[in-house]
Amino acid sequence: MSWTDERVELLKKMWGEGQSASQIAKELGGVTRNAVIGKVHRLGLSNRAGAAGPTPAKPEPKPAKPEAKAKPAPKAAPAKPAAPETVMETQSATPQASPRKQIIPAGQPLPPQPSANEISPEALAKVNAVEKKAKKLSLMELTERTCKWPVGDPATPNFWFCGLPVQQGKPYCEAHVGVAFQPMSSRRDRRR
Repeated sequence: MSWTDERVELLKKMWGEGQSASQIAKELGGVTRNAVIGKVHRLGLSNRAGAAGPTPAKPEPKPAKPEAKAKPAPKAAPAKPAAPETVMETQSATPQASPRKQIIPAGQPLPPQPSANEISPEALAKVNAVEKKAKKLSLMELTERTCKWPVGDPATPNFWFCGLPVQQGKPYCEAHVGVAFQPMSSRRDRRR
């Protein structure tokens, strides 16, 4: 199915009339609801959910003004690129108001996690000693009886799993269980 000019015009007309994507897909034939939604987004047609809010506030002038407003809406779309500063200001203000965590690309080492500071030095010493005796297994060598504690960066060839015998009912050996599972009381204290 190709989007001919006639089909696109019919899509725009029906979308402007408030018909659903399913109804438009049935009318056009040979196209799915999702294809209609994708085309609407690519064409930059207005989001009717946002337009539904103002229409109840203006029910009386509806007969004459919606036609006038429907035509400027497509003209407003080209006007949007003329105001990228407003968009930039909004975007630059948003991170300051609600900071987001930075996404780290695959293969990059993770920054130190806050919980790493709460691990006791004894547990870390025990883990370091155990990792010297570890079997250094690959993913395919792991079984239900081997410690599945990952060591290193998965994006490098030096990545391996501990492989020592697991503690009963846990996925890790005794040393790694001490690091992975914290007592309930310390977790409660951390939230406060």
